[in-house]
Amino acid sequence: MQIGEKLKNARLERKITQEGLAEKMGVSRQTISNWENNRSYPDIISLIKMSDIYSLSLDELLKEDKKMIEHLEESTNSFKSRQKLSKLILISVYLVIWAMSIIVFWLGGKFDAMGYSLAAFYLVIPVSTLVISVFIGKDSGWTDLKWLMLLFFGTMNMLAPYATFSLSNTISSGKFHIPDFGCMLPGILCAAAGMAIGTVIKRIGSKRPDRA
Repeated sequence: MQIGEKLKNARLERKITQEGLAEKMGVSRQTISNWENNRSYPDIISLIKMSDIYSLSLDELLKEDKKMIEHLEESTNSFKSRQKLSKLILISVYLVIWAMSIIVFWLGGKFDAMGYSLAAFYLVIPVSTLVISVFIGKDSGWTDLKWLMLLFFGTMNMLAPYATFSLSNTISSGKFHIPDFGCMLPGILCAAAGMAIGTVIKRIGSKRPDRA
């Protein structure tokens, strides 16, 4: 028996209409109809919700339906690939912005050092950290890495002035300068704020029913 027929039988046994189930699931009635007629497959989250509503285990719903199991495996692999790509893009964007800030310093020639410092270290890098961190906070795939990303942003925030002004002073004076580890704190706090905002946005979005 295919998953669609199992879902339909379970719904009818519990005397729930497609409209009623759609409201509970936060989807359209047409989506429920498509699932029950095997025109499309529910994702794993929807299956878990229906298993709770019907008081059935996932094993009962998926048993002997090889196509559905293959669909879930493909969906899971595709989701993981998209998550990895998303992480790579976010980090790459940040690193490009960070690197450009450093490159502009060394290629900019004579300019207002104080003005550059304010623009790069107190605006460009902090804002990019905040924005990237919002996306990290919204993405559940970063859950186990968020603490590591806080250290990453803190370290990059510390290295920005060290790779510019400190290194320039080292070259001109010949004296080695130790990185100011205190500069990590603003980066960590900025990243934490962004992740907190992203988490709030994700929770608000999860409470809104999907009517697609």
